[in-house]
Amino acid sequence: MGSRVGCQNWCIDKVGRGLIMRLLLVEDDATLGAQLQLSLKKAGFAVDISSDGVDAEALGEIEPYDLVVLDLGLPMKSGLQVLGNWRKRGNQVPVLILTARGSWQEKVEGFKAGADDYVSKPFQIDELLARINAILKRSTASIAGSITFENITLDEDSQELILKNGIRYNLTGTEFRLLRYFMLHPKQLLSKSKLTEHVYEYDEDKDSNVIEVYVNRLRHIIGANLIKTRRGQGYIFGSND
Repeated sequence: MGSRVGCQNWCIDKVGRGLIMRLLLVEDDATLGAQLQLSLKKAGFAVDISSDGVDAEALGEIEPYDLVVLDLGLPMKSGLQVLGNWRKRGNQVPVLILTARGSWQEKVEGFKAGADDYVSKPFQIDELLARINAILKRSTASIAGSITFENITLDEDSQELILKNGIRYNLTGTEFRLLRYFMLHPKQLLSKSKLTEHVYEYDEDKDSNVIEVYVNRLRHIIGANLIKTRRGQGYIFGSND
């Protein structure tokens, strides 16, 4: 099973940017888990953390995660069991497994169970982020680094919004995640509850009414016509209705 390896300062300082919104980190080493969670948050992700297999499996079933980073050596239930059970139930959430360096058996078993990729411990956070972005590229047509829709671009490295005239706007973390989710799901009806699930972390106060406030803030910047309201249903980004 996965060895318990500490994380150096690069786990906090050297981070990249990814396209996913909400991530589940499953790691029972408290120190490593906390450092990875901080680094991933700095990279712009909403990160929930779990430290045992039973809790992780339940969270993966009830919460709409965009990707799971899953250690294999977990108490109560192994990572392989968790992953296998997800796949048996039809849960196809992308999973990146963490394994002990040189443990090729774990890598093979992980792929057989349905993993999308793996990272061997010890590792650098840059490698982890690169692997996460690679998984995302395989499942979406988006390009890591920036997202463009019509006349606006979201710079993932600086977490800034760039208008057609070149003016840049600094966004708060919530504004950034909300706009990113809109831009990755254009012309789809998105309810307040769905937006809330992907913008906020598991233990945050998920008041769906606050979404209205952030939507209005974004409208002041990009124009009201890009985010349409469907009364009683939610919002559509980029709708021509």
